[in-house]
Amino acid sequence: MLCLNNIAKKYKDKIALEHVSLELDNGIYGLLGPNGAGKSTLMNIITGNIKPSDGQVLWDGHDIKILGSKYRSIIGYAPQQQGLYDTFTGKRFLSYMATLKGIPKKDVSREIDRVLEYVNMTEAADRAIGTYSGGMKQRILIAQAVLGNPKLIVLDEPTVGLDPKERVRIRERISELAGDKVILVSTHVVSDIEPIAGEVILIKSGSIIDKDTVGNLCSKYGNVNGLEELYMTIFEEAKPDA
Repeated sequence: MLCLNNIAKKYKDKIALEHVSLELDNGIYGLLGPNGAGKSTLMNIITGNIKPSDGQVLWDGHDIKILGSKYRSIIGYAPQQQGLYDTFTGKRFLSYMATLKGIPKKDVSREIDRVLEYVNMTEAADRAIGTYSGGMKQRILIAQAVLGNPKLIVLDEPTVGLDPKERVRIRERISELAGDKVILVSTHVVSDIEPIAGEVILIKSGSIIDKDTVGNLCSKYGNVNGLEELYMTIFEEAKPDA
């Protein structure tokens, strides 16, 4: 279980997160909110990339600060396209990430083959990442996130740059992972998360305003017709990507 206890983050005079508390059991959770709502800050705190100003992040009751390097084997994180090594081949990049995660050497080759097949990238494994399309770069980021079969997976806009067929494929694969993992997906593509999320977390101005199933949320907010209409109703902004 992932537990966030009263998480806060302040940058000088700006409050990015305020009193965020969540408990996430195994399953898929959508994280929805407008730009500047605090989604990226929240994900970076969960992944340990930045420290909260206050509060704790716990995994199975253990503070992730105390877990330290062990947390790397527990979590998989796919950011939006950044941190890639353009001169590396896809396979070399995954090998490097496997080392950082502490995956035993005897298992690395088999694990790389598994995740490459998972994201339909086997044939491009020996090409330099710099030659990849935007969608291929997104898929290799997802591949490294699931290396080592982590128990906690955080995905930031995982379907950005993918064509419709690949979006469906990735959505189905994410759904297949959910049985024994906590999966948090931040996205503006509400049609990608609506069919697979057990619950949706709504964040606005640095605070969690609700967390519930899609059906319950739609009923709460005026019997709206689906997640896209819910998004527009709550956040009162332009229509999100379909």
